[in-house]
Amino acid sequence: MRLLDKVIIVTGSTTGIGKAIAKRCVEEGAKVVLHGLEADLGQEVLEEIGKENAVFHCEDITSETCPENLVNLAISAFGKLDAVVNNAALVIASDIHNTDRAFFQKVLDINAVSPFLLIQEALPELTKNRGNVLNIGSVNAWSGEPNLLAYSVSKGAIMTLTGNLGDSLMREYGVRVNQINPGWVLTERETERKKLHGLSETWYEGLPAIFAPSGRILKPEEIAAAAIYWLSDECGPVSGQVVTLEQHPMIGRNLPKDSSTIK
Repeated sequence: MRLLDKVIIVTGSTTGIGKAIAKRCVEEGAKVVLHGLEADLGQEVLEEIGKENAVFHCEDITSETCPENLVNLAISAFGKLDAVVNNAALVIASDIHNTDRAFFQKVLDINAVSPFLLIQEALPELTKNRGNVLNIGSVNAWSGEPNLLAYSVSKGAIMTLTGNLGDSLMREYGVRVNQINPGWVLTERETERKKLHGLSETWYEGLPAIFAPSGRILKPEEIAAAAIYWLSDECGPVSGQVVTLEQHPMIGRNLPKDSSTIK
């Protein structure tokens, strides 16, 4: 077991990538603090992985008390804290025309400021155990889609945060900070989003090669499998790194000979 006796906070772990990471952490021997806004979904995950292996905290990640509550819950339930997975995020469409100050600030608060504040709160405990942080970003951090403006900027911000803290926290406290940038992942919410856009129930089947060279998009469990390396001691002293998990390169990608049908 690669995470035996580790205690890990996973934010946004009631669905999707966060849920998959929490489940895989428990399979690898860890105890987990689950977090999310949906109490019913949180209880479902808790029942699935076992109440002896996890506790659940339901609170808005932007709440002033949330970072302290999550860290205190880890200590009270399991006696320590070894790692934080910053996964909670708001994925929402916006562009140059409909992004106002309040909206932009909300997205930044959830996706970039809140992860920072949780790292700040957890640092004393992580320092005791030479622990680590894994931030879950997005390939959109590199520039993003035109209709994901605020979201993309927020993921760019957390990528810079990873590089900055990955250096400074390792030097001063021995705490690693790394990041995964997932590509297109078939989560429950992504499935529902595409259906709201008018696509069919089976939209993810038979995707064009330009979007999915393998014929399918990534599964949350595949992101979770990669997360274990960064959370485990196998990672050694590696810190401040960002790894992209996608099935095609972001730079130098081969376009089809006839790209006129790409939308």
